[in-house]
Amino acid sequence: MPAETAYIVDAVRTAGGRRKGKLAEWHPADMAGATLDALVARTGMDPQGIEDVIMGCVTQGGEQSMHVGRNAVLASSLPETVPAVTIDRQCGSSQQALHFAAQAVLSGTQDVVIAAGVESMTRVPMGSTMSLFAEAGLGIPKSPRQEERYPGIVFSQFSGAEAMARKHGFSRDDLDIFALESHRKAIAATKAGHFEAEIVPLPIETPEGPELHRRDEGIRFDATLESIQSVKLLAPEGVISAANASQICDGASAALIVSERALKTFGLTPLARIHSLTVTAGDPVIMLEEPLFATDRALERAGLKLADIDLFEVNEAFASVPLAWLRHTGADPAKLNVHGGAIALGHPLGASGTKLMATLVHALGTHGKRYGLQTMCEGGGIANVTIIERL
Repeated sequence: MPAETAYIVDAVRTAGGRRKGKLAEWHPADMAGATLDALVARTGMDPQGIEDVIMGCVTQGGEQSMHVGRNAVLASSLPETVPAVTIDRQCGSSQQALHFAAQAVLSGTQDVVIAAGVESMTRVPMGSTMSLFAEAGLGIPKSPRQEERYPGIVFSQFSGAEAMARKHGFSRDDLDIFALESHRKAIAATKAGHFEAEIVPLPIETPEGPELHRRDEGIRFDATLESIQSVKLLAPEGVISAANASQICDGASAALIVSERALKTFGLTPLARIHSLTVTAGDPVIMLEEPLFATDRALERAGLKLADIDLFEVNEAFASVPLAWLRHTGADPAKLNVHGGAIALGHPLGASGTKLMATLVHALGTHGKRYGLQTMCEGGGIANVTIIERL
């Protein structure tokens, strides 16, 4: 057992913004900086005591280039003496940021670390760092040796999602019904005010004048099965559509991770302790299936059974992922993504890890539960799993 314990003092997120929607005018560094400021304001943490900021971001080009983590610190009220680092583990970038932050605390190396993430998918479109370089004749990511190992394979999350649906036997109806439930749960959570404790309101300009953006823009309050089924399939013979996949989203999120020593030094009250950290990798072609096996490994390492976990957050990159995860694990569907998921709320890539953690840790409090497990599929066939215990 580690000598230290890593605590989550608070975790926050912006409300999601649709592509070219309400957060389109926010520079990603400023958006991320606003979540850093919110953590300090909400917890009363002395900003001079923050030892590092670990920022997840996937598309590190344009406004998210030149170290967006450091730029977020410089766009915030934090002292310029606070260091930062930017990391990319694809969709799990900020979940890995949380793992790195926790590992720093568990090792005794640092006492106060912010794990965070940001992605403006409006201002820095997904895949643009690859496509712009390719168009300029500067090459592509797949190397000659990779081609020898995976001849003719185009690594694609879309084909991976279709392959998962085929492998696990899900029809389009299965996926569309799951997508509708994501919206219904997000609608219910929004109306009940369950997201209010985790959302950092951001000022925006609208045709009606200035307002605070505090409601996830992607939720379709008028969603029906018929409207979801009317959306065109991404492949003619497939089952995946934009309606049963995660939404392109702008957003930022952050979590304050500290040691027991820091709790006493700065007078902080934790929401949860981090119980277990796991990351695994597998088939890069089907790509999105690894959360199934990573969950098995995480529970075994944590000495917990599936029944011990009260709430699960499994990222809804595509409906086939959480459905396959449910079938593989045998988990109770009533414990999964209880406030909706990325199909309704959006998937702001590098921000999604700490975004899901903000939802999970606050949902445990809302529903009076103890253990929560978070996992998500990541490009390259990787998955992170985080298990937390509410205090």
